[in-house]
Amino acid sequence: MELETVIGLEVHAQLKTNSKIFCGCSTKFGQPPNSNTCPVCLSWPGALPVLNRRVVEFALKLALATDCRINRTNIFARKHYFYPDLPSGYQTSQLDLPIAEHGLIKLELDGRLRTIGINRIHMEEDAGKLIHDEWKPQSYVDLNRAGIPLLEIVSEPDLRSPVEAVAYLRKLHAIVRYLDICDGNMQEGSFRCDANISLRPKGQEKLGVRTELKNMNSFRNVQRALEYEERRQRDLLLEGEKVRQTTLLWDADQGVTLPMRIKEDAHDYRYFSNPDLLPVVVDEDWIEALRVALPELPMARKSRFIKDLGLPAYDAEVLTADRALADYFEQALLSYPAAKKLSNWIMTELLRATKGDEGGDIAACPVTPFNLARLLTMVAEGVISGKIAKTVFAEMMLSGATPDSVVKEKNLVQVSDEGELRQIVRQIIAAQPQQAAQFRAGKTKVMVFFVGQLMKETKGKANPQVANQLFSEELEH
Repeated sequence: MELETVIGLEVHAQLKTNSKIFCGCSTKFGQPPNSNTCPVCLSWPGALPVLNRRVVEFALKLALATDCRINRTNIFARKHYFYPDLPSGYQTSQLDLPIAEHGLIKLELDGRLRTIGINRIHMEEDAGKLIHDEWKPQSYVDLNRAGIPLLEIVSEPDLRSPVEAVAYLRKLHAIVRYLDICDGNMQEGSFRCDANISLRPKGQEKLGVRTELKNMNSFRNVQRALEYEERRQRDLLLEGEKVRQTTLLWDADQGVTLPMRIKEDAHDYRYFSNPDLLPVVVDEDWIEALRVALPELPMARKSRFIKDLGLPAYDAEVLTADRALADYFEQALLSYPAAKKLSNWIMTELLRATKGDEGGDIAACPVTPFNLARLLTMVAEGVISGKIAKTVFAEMMLSGATPDSVVKEKNLVQVSDEGELRQIVRQIIAAQPQQAAQFRAGKTKVMVFFVGQLMKETKGKANPQVANQLFSEELEH
C-alpha cells in the first residue's frame, strides 16, 4: 500500500508591539518574572481589556501579503481550558469570524511552483510560562508572557512532505520579517509552530487520523520531528495498527516524539464570544492605506533580482530569504555594481562569518555594505588579490575597520611591478629546472606550481595576472 503524507501547520507569530494585546504592559523579553503584569493580564475581577490597534494593523498587513480575504467585521472568543499559566481559565482568541481567511503562499521547490492554502489568520493572546524546578517537585508561574499579542496562521492540509513543510515555514518566516511585524526569533519563542501530520492511502480523499507535534524550536527540529512521525505512522499503518489522535512533544535530544495528551477538538474548548470586547470593524480606507505601504515581498524581490540584475535563481533565493540580507546586498550594489561577484562574496564569505542556527544576524555585522563594496573594488582595481581580500575581510569582521586601513596597516598591497616580480620569477625558474622542462614539453598545468611558488615568496601579494604573464614569457625563452 502506497501512503501519502498530509501536513498542516499552525504557526504563532509574536508581534513586535511595545505593549500587550489588551493592556499597556511591556512586551520586552527577558524581564524578571511577573514584572510585566497588571490587573488586566492577571485577569483580576473587574479589569476590562482594551484592544491594541497596532495588533489589528499587523494582522491586516499579513492578510494582505498572503492574499487573504479580510473580514471587515470580526469578533473575539473565549477558548476555555485549564492550565496554571492561564490565569483567567480561558484564552482570548478568534474562531467563527477571524480577521482573515482563505489566503495562500507560493513555494518554488525543485523547479515546481506549489500553492499552499492558508485557512485562517486570527489574533489572540499568549499564555504565561511554567518554570520547572530541577531539584524539587514543584513549578513556578511567570505571567510576563500572558497577554503578549500573537497571530496564529493556520495552513490548509496542503503540504505533502517534511521538506515542503519547512519550505513553507521559511517562506512565512521571511514574510513576517519583511513586514517587520515579528522578529522571527525561534529560540525565544516569538515564531513557533505546531504541526498536524497524518498518512492516507495514495489517491484517497479522506484524511487519516492525525497527530499534533509541539516543542519544535528550529527549522531543523521541525523537519526532524515530522520525518520521525512520518516513519512512525507509516510503520503502524503497514503493520495493520491504528494511529491514535494525540498531541506529541518532540524530544530533540532523543530524536523521538513523546505522547503529551489526547488531542482536543474545537468543541472541547467550549468557545463563545467574549462579552468584554466589541466586534472589530475594519475600515476600507485603512486597508487600502496599508496595501499601498506594503514593502516589496520576498518572491517579488527574487523575481526582480533575476530579471533586472541577471542573478541565477539560486542566488536570488538565498539573498531574498531575509530582508536584512537583501537590503545589505542592494546597499553594497550601489557602490559595487557587479551583481554576480557581489552575490558570490555575500553567499560565501559573509554568510559563513555571520551564520547562526537560523541565519546570520546581518544587521549586527561589523562590515558595512559600503566597506564590503570598497573591498571588492580594491580587488577589481588590482590593489589586492582575491586571496588577500579574504584575509582583509577576516580582519574587518574582527575590528570593523575599513579595508583601506587594514591593507595599509598590514602592508598587503598587491605587488604588480613587473621589474620586481620578473627577478623573482627568474630565480624560481632557475631553481626548478625539472618543472621548467615539463612546461616547455607541453605540460602547461605546471604553471600552477610556478605561480604558487611566487605567491609563497611574496607572501601572497603578487598580482596573479602579471605572474602568469611573466612566467609564460620567461619559460618560452
